[in-house]
Amino acid sequence: MEKTLLLFDIDGTLITSGGAGERALRAGFLERFGIEDDLQNVEIAGRTDPGIARAMLRAHGLRDTPENITAFIDAYLAHLVAELPHAGGRLLPGIPALLAALKPRPEVVLALLTGNVERGAEIKLTHFGVWHFFEFGAYADDHHDRNELGPFARRRAIEKHGGEFPPERIVILGDTPHDIACARAIGAKVIAIATGKFTRAELEAHRPDDAFDDLADLPAVLRALAT
Repeated sequence: MEKTLLLFDIDGTLITSGGAGERALRAGFLERFGIEDDLQNVEIAGRTDPGIARAMLRAHGLRDTPENITAFIDAYLAHLVAELPHAGGRLLPGIPALLAALKPRPEVVLALLTGNVERGAEIKLTHFGVWHFFEFGAYADDHHDRNELGPFARRRAIEKHGGEFPPERIVILGDTPHDIACARAIGAKVIAIATGKFTRAELEAHRPDDAFDDLADLPAVLRALAT
C-alpha cells in the first residue's frame, strides 16, 4: 500500500499556547543571563528554538555557543511546563476531528515537522492531549534550519514503514511562509493554514498547494489532502 506522509507544524497550526511559549522564552532568558528581552526584535513564528536562541543571544552581545544555547533552552522548557496550565491555550479549530479522522487510516502516516525541540513538542502536545497521534517527528534537535528538517522526517518514515515516500506523497501543513519554503525544499506538497500570525492572503502569496482559514471544514481538508 502506498502511504502518504503528513507532517504537521505545531505552534499556530495544531495549537496556540496562549502566550506560554513567549513568556517561557523571556523567563528562561532572564533566569539564565539576567537580561529582560521583550522579544520585539526577534522573529519567532516559523523559526526553530535554537534559531530563536541564537537571535536573542546575538541581540544582547552574548556568544551563541552550544553551551549557552543548551542552557537557555533547558531553562525555557522548565518555564514552559509551568506556564502552559495557566495560559489559556487551546487546540486550533478542526484539529481534534481531523486527527481522529486520519489516525485510523492505514494509508496515512501522521508525524511532526516543527521548529520545537523534541522535548518542547512533547510538553506542548501532551498538555493538549494530542501527542499520541504522531508516530515520530523532525525537530529542531535535528537541525537549526527548518528547511533541513524534511529529509529527517522522510528517513524516519522509511525506517518505520519501509518503501519510499516520494515528494508527491509528502504533505506539510503549517501556518507560516517558512513552512511553505520547508516543503518546497524537498519538493513536497504544502497546505497553509491562516491560524497563526499570517493571513490567508499573505500565505497564498507564497503559492502553497492549498490554503485554509482554519481546518474546521473536515470534508474540504480531507479532499485537499487526497489530491
